[in-house]
Amino acid sequence: MRILNKHLRLQDVTIMYFTALAALMVILVASFQAPTNAVEVSSLKPKPSNPLPPLPMPFRVPLDPRGQLQLAWNISYANQEIYMELRVADLRHGVVLGMSDRGELTNADLVVLWDSGTKSYFGDAWSDSEGRVSLDSQQDYELIEAEQRAKGFYLLFKRPFSTCDPRDYLIEEGTVHIIYGFLDQPLTSLEQLNLSRIHTGVQRVLMLRPDTPPPTLPPDVQTLDVVAPNVIIPNQETTYWCFIHRLPENMPKNHIVMYESVITPGNEAIVHHIEVFECSPDVRDVPDYSGSCDDKMKPGKLNFCRHVLAAWAMGAEAFYYPPDAGLPMGGPGSSRFLRLEVHYHNPLIISGRSDSSGIRLHYTPSLRRYDAGIMELGLVYTPIMAVPPKQHTFYLSGYCTSKCTQTALPPGGIHIFASQLHTHLAGRGVRTVLVRGGKELEIVQEDQHFSTHYQGDVLITKCTYNTEDRSQPTVGGFGIMEEMCVNYIHYYPRTQLELCKSHVDPRYLQKYFNFINRFHGNDQCVCGEVSVTEQYSQLQWDAFSGEVLDSLYNTAPISMHCNQSTARLFPGDWEKQPLPVVTSILEKPRYPCEGAPLPTS
Repeated sequence: MRILNKHLRLQDVTIMYFTALAALMVILVASFQAPTNAVEVSSLKPKPSNPLPPLPMPFRVPLDPRGQLQLAWNISYANQEIYMELRVADLRHGVVLGMSDRGELTNADLVVLWDSGTKSYFGDAWSDSEGRVSLDSQQDYELIEAEQRAKGFYLLFKRPFSTCDPRDYLIEEGTVHIIYGFLDQPLTSLEQLNLSRIHTGVQRVLMLRPDTPPPTLPPDVQTLDVVAPNVIIPNQETTYWCFIHRLPENMPKNHIVMYESVITPGNEAIVHHIEVFECSPDVRDVPDYSGSCDDKMKPGKLNFCRHVLAAWAMGAEAFYYPPDAGLPMGGPGSSRFLRLEVHYHNPLIISGRSDSSGIRLHYTPSLRRYDAGIMELGLVYTPIMAVPPKQHTFYLSGYCTSKCTQTALPPGGIHIFASQLHTHLAGRGVRTVLVRGGKELEIVQEDQHFSTHYQGDVLITKCTYNTEDRSQPTVGGFGIMEEMCVNYIHYYPRTQLELCKSHVDPRYLQKYFNFINRFHGNDQCVCGEVSVTEQYSQLQWDAFSGEVLDSLYNTAPISMHCNQSTARLFPGDWEKQPLPVVTSILEKPRYPCEGAPLPTS
């Protein structure tokens, strides 16, 4: 076979060769050109027309356990924008920051800084269902500043709460799951990046904070540090550390008016959350203890230290009481024993780290008009309530019925001014709804919320769970792999109602076990002979078992725990209570741009 036509001249061959070479060069150069939508970092020029971000950056949180990444931010409610500052202690070839519904690497809204080997770029991006990254055609992150400083490389950028871009995350009230990743090699194209192939992690923060200045503390305010006693953080991923703190003998009554975290420098990314509990005044003496909260040899009296005084989680700011209320501490009818509980999250198994973190209580002897209180709403901590395995979405609801609020609350009702929602690892969402006359009226959530009409109302706390990664049922309880559904509401004036929670009536649950076992051909049901947890684990779980359990929770009578601060029930019949009737639910809020319903949490 001939390659060249005999009539083809050498000149023609030469022209064809150089034409092909030129075309190849164009293709190669084009493949290394800057992405059309990205910003070349070295060419970034200050824009005097742009207003400076709100300064300083009051909110900050470490993202990774070693403290290599720190995110700081401020909020412009006037412009509906968030300004973010990302500090990278040791920048190599780039970094990824993003948001997704539950911290997934897939279908995430991203901002990426990367280098091609010669230049650095910044761009708004997204990941697909496989974790592959692409530049977004609509660039909603605006880079303001990028520079190397003494403590690392700093990126300052902003974006709107809502961008009306279907690939972007809607920043709204509640928990935001922040994902991050480090690039360890250059990228000639961002499309080379797959998040599943780089070192990544997730952090949870409350991005939107109340747009109000902190109140001024009284001049006679004093402080009390309830902190861990120089603990060596165990070299394991999860540790709950308990420590008994003694108040001074015969301490008079004071009002706690503010509290804040005290975190040992260097441990900001390991101290996950902290709580301070007051022990029961009925327990005369609580022995000294400093050790694991899960230690089977810990003093049994620690179980009587469950009245919450203060709670803090990573990224949270100081907690202030309203000017006319304070939380009582000391005085008659109180305990002088406090239990500190610190949750250490140490996924990198760092060893030898010393810690003295805790909570600083700010209190005053000048008592305010009202005693504030903390009330627990939601589900009782019991294995009676469970979530089936392999569930994408499963709901559990805890009730504070009108019978309890009518019995326990004053005629004028109470003011709820804050709430703290809590689940464990399978939890995906929590909200408490006020129901009056069968109609959902308003949502009682994390932000400040006031009402004077809670006597006789129903408060329903609804939790959403995902157990797709679990092969066994998840029962209620205190363990991290068990579940909770709780809302600590802060209110005044203080009442004797300490806990208003529920669970399904146990007799109806036994009927469920009997029915499901017979349905699956198991006539040798051990119902009632073994623990509820064991009965759940022995069930044959399929779609039908889960649907029937969901139906049971939504129709069967409940056992109400309408408890006084002494842990005793208020007088009355609280067993086999009917579920509150809800005939009208609140409409979902809508996006400010499309008018489409917001996704459910």
